Amino acid sequence: MDTTTDADKTGAYPATHDRSDTTVLIVCGGLSHERDVSLSSGHRVGGFLEEAGWKVAFHDMDGDLLSYLSSSATRPDIVWPLLHGANGEDGSIRDILEMEGLPYIGSRAKASRTAWSKPIAKNVVRKLGGLSTPHSVTLPESMFRELGATKVIDLLVHSLGLPLFVKPTMGGSALGCTFVSDADKLPEAMVTCFAYGDVALVEQAVQGTEVSVSVLEVNGDLIVLPPLEIDTPNGTYDYDARYTPGPTDFYVPARLSADILEATETAALTAHKTLSLRDISRTDFIVDHDGVPQFLESNVTPGMTDTSLLPQAAIAAGYQLSSLYSSLVESVLGQNRAVPHK
Repeated sequence: MDTTTDADKTGAYPATHDRSDTTVLIVCGGLSHERDVSLSSGHRVGGFLEEAGWKVAFHDMDGDLLSYLSSSATRPDIVWPLLHGANGEDGSIRDILEMEGLPYIGSRAKASRTAWSKPIAKNVVRKLGGLSTPHSVTLPESMFRELGATKVIDLLVHSLGLPLFVKPTMGGSALGCTFVSDADKLPEAMVTCFAYGDVALVEQAVQGTEVSVSVLEVNGDLIVLPPLEIDTPNGTYDYDARYTPGPTDFYVPARLSADILEATETAALTAHKTLSLRDISRTDFIVDHDGVPQFLESNVTPGMTDTSLLPQAAIAAGYQLSSLYSSLVESVLGQNRAVPHK
């Protein structure tokens, strides 16, 4: 799949803005469980942009942010929201930026809200995009209290079978997620899930290859980074495996046949378009034993730390991150997004 129509493998498009006089504000931090990841992502991206000559500023998601955005002394030219978790990926900060009339990198608020809810995103890509996704049910914590936890858990096992994957319907970095192969472990998995959200997505755990595909939009071109395969010792890509260098192995491109790789890239593009995502996204799949990419979720604010998947895939594909991120900034600045679109 040709993904570099106008850009070379550095990811560089012709510069059209005076970078030394153009302020890119990176909003990171916040109060979600993923604060540390957000700070790491934000400063990592900011470092690459500074390397490319941009004037970069950083701000936390706090009570001073609105004053900072509206002040003539500090108002940025463009914002890159790198907030993970609630407020960062549920569309809230994007609504704020649009009301402020500031251009920003990333999907609009409505699309972010759709992707943020895993059950809704699964339904949208299945019905409108024709993608396969593991069978699942969505249950609030109150359901277990009202109907009886033991009875609901027995019904889950009887209906969905084992193994299962339990995760919060909203959230990232695998926080609150548990792989369950033993029915006796399901109650503990539900408790873990509800520590991070009031609603659980209980999904059939498809056996296969875990793959992540990132998509970027630059000057109208869709850049699909090669599928990245995640191979963890225990088979679960949890929080520690994501952000602690160690035994997890990554393969770019994934160790799949050429036709399955192409099918997975196409599925990621379908998810990106069907969910109306913009600028940057990362979609996660399990490629089952029949070679079918099973959609798990799409992320509107992918992790950008030194161990995150999108940067790894970009580097493996031959891109220079400073040039690739700069091209994304240039692209958005050239689209006159300051005026909110209805």
